[in-house]
Amino acid sequence: MTAPNLSTLWARTLIDELLAGGLEQFVIAPGSRSTPLTVATAEADGATVHTHLDERSAGFYALGYGKRSGEPAALISTSGTGAVNFHPAVVEANQSRTPLVVLSADRPAELHDSGANQTIDQHDLYGDASRFSRTLPTPDARPRTIRSLRSTVARAVTATRSPKAGPAHLNVPLRK
Repeated sequence: MTAPNLSTLWARTLIDELLAGGLEQFVIAPGSRSTPLTVATAEADGATVHTHLDERSAGFYALGYGKRSGEPAALISTSGTGAVNFHPAVVEANQSRTPLVVLSADRPAELHDSGANQTIDQHDLYGDASRFSRTLPTPDARPRTIRSLRSTVARAVTATRSPKAGPAHLNVPLRK
């Protein structure tokens, strides 16, 4: 797979693995930092994309899909408060055992604690409401790192469908 930059490659790989795991529905609350994820989803064969400008609405739309179908939707947000606004839907997914995969775009580690706009600590953002939570490494094209990304995404999808279904959270640091 080729891409114009590392963030694009990372996003395409991540979305490709979600599709390989059986996800078809992608609910996007767009923002600047999540652009690689949004574009990768829009270009992916087999992805049905729903765009919501309000993060809370997007969260509950994805939750409703999971409740109706029994399958997880991928819920994508930009960094900072965009991801925080998914919290009520994540808690409801946990309580109702509804599958859901949350992808929160994030600033890379070097921009944390620097006063950069929309930078909050998103690691383990949803606490114990999430069945699986990981902050991914920043994009890297080495084959071993790509394999690790695919493995982590597959584990997140599996966690949403376990006997105790519920939400999984992948925090995705991306450089511009």
